[in-house]
Amino acid sequence: MDAGDLVRSALEAMGRAHAPYSRFPVGAAVRSDAGTFIGVNVENSSFGLTICAERVAIGSAVAAGATVVDLVVVATTSSPPAMPCGACRQVISEFGAGAEVLVVNDQGEQRRASMQDLLPMGFSYDSQPGVNE
Repeated sequence: MDAGDLVRSALEAMGRAHAPYSRFPVGAAVRSDAGTFIGVNVENSSFGLTICAERVAIGSAVAAGATVVDLVVVATTSSPPAMPCGACRQVISEFGAGAEVLVVNDQGEQRRASMQDLLPMGFSYDSQPGVNE
């Protein structure tokens, strides 16, 4: 699936987000070695239990057997389109340290960034003390 298809999937998914508290719907689509997966943000009245669209999509990909994500598309209504939060950046890097992130909105604006740009010197398995000793 190409980037344009993922953009359409993320924008469509955004309409199914459960965001009654923030009123900030987010849709995501990820391309992985196991296929393409979508996610939406799912808010909860206990705010700490809210989960972002990016993590829902990546969780679905992993459940289907994915080990690598190479493209993440995030759709929001904000202008400019919002980049993933810190928690999502860390989760994306777990499966896509070399991934590209494309953020879009429903007005047609787009911004691109590499995971290296979004999370320089990110925490990883290899960076843990004693792992490579």
